[in-house]
Amino acid sequence: MSRRLEFRVLGSCVALSLLLAACKAPPGSSPSPSPSVRSLTGQTPSVIIDTDMAADDWMAILYLLQRPDVSIEAISVTGAGEAHCGPGIEHALGLVALAGSDDIPVACGRETPLEGDHTFPSSWRNAVDNLYGLTLPHGTNPPPDQTAVELLTSVIQSSPQKVTLLTLGPLTNVAEALQKSPALADNLEMIYIMGGAVDVPGNVGGSNRVAEWNIYVDPHAANVVLESGAPITLVSLDATNHVPLTTAFYEQLEDDHTSPEATFVFDLLIENRGFISSGGYYFWDPLAAAILTDESLADFEMRQLTVVEEEGPESGYTRPVQDGASVRVAISADGSRFERIFLDTLNGR
Repeated sequence: MSRRLEFRVLGSCVALSLLLAACKAPPGSSPSPSPSVRSLTGQTPSVIIDTDMAADDWMAILYLLQRPDVSIEAISVTGAGEAHCGPGIEHALGLVALAGSDDIPVACGRETPLEGDHTFPSSWRNAVDNLYGLTLPHGTNPPPDQTAVELLTSVIQSSPQKVTLLTLGPLTNVAEALQKSPALADNLEMIYIMGGAVDVPGNVGGSNRVAEWNIYVDPHAANVVLESGAPITLVSLDATNHVPLTTAFYEQLEDDHTSPEATFVFDLLIENRGFISSGGYYFWDPLAAAILTDESLADFEMRQLTVVEEEGPESGYTRPVQDGASVRVAISADGSRFERIFLDTLNGR
């Protein structure tokens, strides 16, 4: 049976009551935010972004590049996701240049899953590879002479503090790195994974009603990561369903895009107005990035999970099981507060 994390937080407050004046906010006040990565470590978190460079990844990356309270150490691109390696690296370097952070290294991994042959639709991949017809500045930081797995390994191993890893696509790179160097898990503060659907329907479609795309593309890689022993927070569709990207947000951004980052996101949304109007567009990856910086945006439960690897209508399902890996799952999110934080951060406020 799962346990709500808030119960554990409450228990900690009681245990510390002799040292703290109060753990409970006074009536009528806003609840205190959950501990962020920064407050838990006492340091600015060192963050690696592992991404398949889809459109919502671009928004999440620009959000984090605008955050002064995180340090982006590297961006690893998985070619098994939506973008192919060449365009993925080029666009990642362009985003870094747009944000004025040309010293961030970028590398790409393999273009096939660790196992199986699942892939995103070709039309999606073509749109992402072509940047939806948009433009980014040319990145002056040349990609390192490393693969994504080598970059992940070197940054995590050499970091003087534990690294926070944000994954925004299939888990191919991360799984391969952990397979080759299992001890990497010991130097990870947290892996925030945008992926999965636990108690809600998936979004793959067709006969598969239970899987989410990032996990579906490489379910074996997902199991490798879940079973690695690293601490994991899954930002699944259970939470992202609470943050639809609406026409109202589009109109708000239309009236308030004062930075290059916010302007790029607005231009991207112009190209996706039909998707927004359909009601099927959500802040998938941006929510995962925002939760990394402010965990009070979500509620969590501890769940025991495994990923179905066998082919069939449940392939890629993040299935609750009694003997599965222990994973913290974001089950809901504060959509309106997320939108305010996201918009303000993009505009550099």
